[in-house]
Amino acid sequence: MQKKRIYNPNSEETLSQRQVFNGNPHGILNFTKAKYVWALKLWDIMEANTWFPKEVDTTRDALDYRTNLTKAEKRMYDLVWSQLISMDSFQTNNLADNINPYITAPEINAVLTRQAYEEANHSKSYAVMVEAICENTDLIYEMEKHDSTLREKNDFISSIYEDLAGDVDDNKLLLAMVANQILEGIYFYSGFTAIYALARAGKMLGSAQMIRFIQRDEITHLLLFQNMINSTRKERPDLFNEENIDKIYDMFKKAGELEIKWGKYITQNQIMGFTDEIIEEYIHYLIDQRLVAINLSRIYNAKHPIKWVDDFAKFNDQKSNFFEGKVTNYSKGSISFDDF
Repeated sequence: MQKKRIYNPNSEETLSQRQVFNGNPHGILNFTKAKYVWALKLWDIMEANTWFPKEVDTTRDALDYRTNLTKAEKRMYDLVWSQLISMDSFQTNNLADNINPYITAPEINAVLTRQAYEEANHSKSYAVMVEAICENTDLIYEMEKHDSTLREKNDFISSIYEDLAGDVDDNKLLLAMVANQILEGIYFYSGFTAIYALARAGKMLGSAQMIRFIQRDEITHLLLFQNMINSTRKERPDLFNEENIDKIYDMFKKAGELEIKWGKYITQNQIMGFTDEIIEEYIHYLIDQRLVAINLSRIYNAKHPIKWVDDFAKFNDQKSNFFEGKVTNYSKGSISFDDF
């Protein structure tokens, strides 16, 4: 598979002939004409969701970190940021260098570019939190050099993306889309939930607010790749053969094992409301949800064990700010899976 041409004036490709990949695009981005209308809808939502890390007040969190967190909570907090920093760093480069060059639908190119910006914005938000709150910032940014469990998880995720950097074919690009769905829809969630668990106990409320903004972005990123996968299924059903389906299930199972191991490792059964059993059930539940979203069967038939997490992640129109009690209008950026 070759990377798309930046400018291709001799293209005769019609709108109906446009493909997620292996198309022959003209190279002109026209927002008034799109085959994948879902991409335009996602663009509008992502644009409305625009936020900046400086909007979140971290003053109280810095005090909580020094005086109110237990030793186990502080360890977990540092490890969460280390992992999130790694994943968004991977993703910013992966989208720009590995995925977007092979996508031949300009409206999808645009949304992937917007996602890459948002991943970088998340990295900025982590820097704001770490610098304002944590004691050893250099260690957090280089934690994988010292922590073998974090290194194992990072190595697995990065190896999938590095594989795509070699010779690319249709099968590898499909599996790369699934890998992105896994990253956006599973790998972030132990970290998100760990921070919400602290906020549920009345601690690190600014950090939880930051995670709410980040998770709202990640929902759109997850929807992007789910739609890319489902559109590819319509265009290239031959790629969804038994061999690739088996690989997809194996990817989800391995991802679940890693995320469960990571969740248990960072919490060590010492975080209120977030036990080892809950972590395992929750990750299995997420895997089932992500598989169904791309028209595959559940593996675990797991139940949602911590529905209070969903309340922490919500943005509602003209509701009281969940953490500060101030009235804030979030209607411009509200989103849920029900929107698609």
